[in-house]
Amino acid sequence: MEFSKLLEERRSIRAYKDGENVSVSDIEAMVYAAQQAPSWKNSQSGRYYAVISEEMTEAVRLNCLPDFNRDRTAGAAGYVVTTFKRGNAGFRPDGTQTDDLGDGWGAYDLGLQNANFILKARELGYDTLIMGLRDEQKLREMLSVSDDEIMVAVIAIGKRASDPQKPQRKNIEEILKVF
Repeated sequence: MEFSKLLEERRSIRAYKDGENVSVSDIEAMVYAAQQAPSWKNSQSGRYYAVISEEMTEAVRLNCLPDFNRDRTAGAAGYVVTTFKRGNAGFRPDGTQTDDLGDGWGAYDLGLQNANFILKARELGYDTLIMGLRDEQKLREMLSVSDDEIMVAVIAIGKRASDPQKPQRKNIEEILKVF
């Protein structure tokens, strides 16, 4: 799919078709695309936890998401929890921060990776919703996520049940200053 078309078609989807699945090979392709994003000193600190079995997908939805996200992702084929290794990007080998951002670099890198991930998902015919509100402790327990990882997002993956309108974007003049 042409990149500009891919950008235009991608939406945050809040209604999914029931009965759809996502394959391991498609998840691997999405994570591979995520890996192609740049990262601080090529630290590649992003980590992905894919939940695609019907039983685990429903358990995550019912036990780890607040009501509004639970409702918006009913019918999703799965979830991917994204994390990054604490104290890696933005730190020297001795563990001291390189600047005032510290672990902010890990979050920045993971954001770049997640953008690639959701664009690849769309290219493969899937739709996504990135969610930040979740029960982190329950997810850590269910997915055995290490305490040395900072959990950032839960990404719902599935096939859209409807084709939502593209939200209005700000004019370029409102967000760009050229000197």
